[in-house]
Amino acid sequence: MADLTVFYTDDDEDDLSIFADAVESLPKKIQLQTYTGGEKLLNAIYNPPPTPNIVFLDLNMPGKNGFDVLQELRNSGYKNDIPIIIFSTSNEPTIIERCRNLGADYFITKPVLMKDIIKSIEHALEIDWKNFNANDKNFVYKS
Repeated sequence: MADLTVFYTDDDEDDLSIFADAVESLPKKIQLQTYTGGEKLLNAIYNPPPTPNIVFLDLNMPGKNGFDVLQELRNSGYKNDIPIIIFSTSNEPTIIERCRNLGADYFITKPVLMKDIIKSIEHALEIDWKNFNANDKNFVYKS
């Protein structure tokens, strides 16, 4: 039995594969579900099982992008307790602030090195989400 169920959505197959390899290297037993677009992720969340314990979401995707998905999930009132981590190549302050305003719980700029990717994912999975309150100092992952 998995300790956690993690959903990750990204339109880039290489990024999905790298994320899966990183998760596989972690000591926790994690059931990873990957999706290649926002619509597929929303369909999976609205039609469990499984239900994710945490969602990692890329922003730049065709169709429903990460902003659209984030806004829809937070406005739907459905499963609003699921932490949503933005996992994006962007580190622009305006994009980070927009994600926070739309209801993201955390923001990680995708690291380049595998060891840093693993570390960032592991860090996000170790946060006590029931007691975590995002603010200006702790919303963005700092390696």
